Amino acid sequence: MRYLFIIVLIASGCQSNIPRFDGVRAFEHLLNQCDFGPRNPGSEGYYECLKYIRNEVGLLTDEIILQDFSFEEKQYKKKYNLQNVIARFNPDAEFQTIISAHWDTRPWADQEENQQDQLTPIIGANDGASGVAILLELARIMENKPPKIGVSLIFFDGEDLGTPGENETYCQGSRYFAKHLPFPRPNEAINLDMVGDKQLSIPIERYSLEQHPKLVRHLWDRASELGLTAFEGRVDYAIYDDHISLYEIAGIPSIDLIDFKYPNSYSNYWHTLKDVPENCSEESLWQVGQLIVDYIYNRDGQNWGDN
Repeated sequence: MRYLFIIVLIASGCQSNIPRFDGVRAFEHLLNQCDFGPRNPGSEGYYECLKYIRNEVGLLTDEIILQDFSFEEKQYKKKYNLQNVIARFNPDAEFQTIISAHWDTRPWADQEENQQDQLTPIIGANDGASGVAILLELARIMENKPPKIGVSLIFFDGEDLGTPGENETYCQGSRYFAKHLPFPRPNEAINLDMVGDKQLSIPIERYSLEQHPKLVRHLWDRASELGLTAFEGRVDYAIYDDHISLYEIAGIPSIDLIDFKYPNSYSNYWHTLKDVPENCSEESLWQVGQLIVDYIYNRDGQNWGDN
């Protein structure tokens, strides 16, 4: 029994070295964003949210980079001035990773059944605020416990200004970043999108498996070991998202953590007025955030599957 007791202590001690992600605090960030209203480019909520993100990470990060760019969306021919926010931690480390999410929201609820509602901007609690909420909590964690690897938290703008059926009109922030890297090319990237759904289910996104199979296998294996049941070890849909720009334009092996069947049927709340905080949960944010924390503090650039 004495030897068993020692083994248990060692195991729990190793786990205690990994910070715990606070899903409650992350959900507060989600609510704060939604309190600004829709954050579609050019709106009052957009500028309030940009200020919020910059203020939050500006107090915590080793380095902050603001990337200004412009884009004319195709459907209504309106030009927008946009901004990516990049918060860097341990920027001098040899191994560098990106954790990203888009912070803008869809200007049109074009998936609404009622045609009169289709030009209404969405709140974007899941599609926008959930990924940002996780990044903001990660910033607090890394400020308190600096990681050994380099981590750039990137808040992409202009992801949701696209025209349906024309992929390259979406993901403008990641496209701009990939074309104008403000620092040497990172080793890999993880993008978070639509990760707050109460009925969270994250299968393996097909492009992710093609772009970085070793990272996919590692993360889903770790999710199983950690009891994070939202992660399903099966390959499902292929989604054009910010990870595609990072890989195809900049050559950064990148993956996407996304639950596109929101809540449990294809596109049910996606780009509709039902994308509100009531349909998201602290538990979902915790599951995704805890897996990313485990990745950050266990990833040393050598211990598994480098490219």
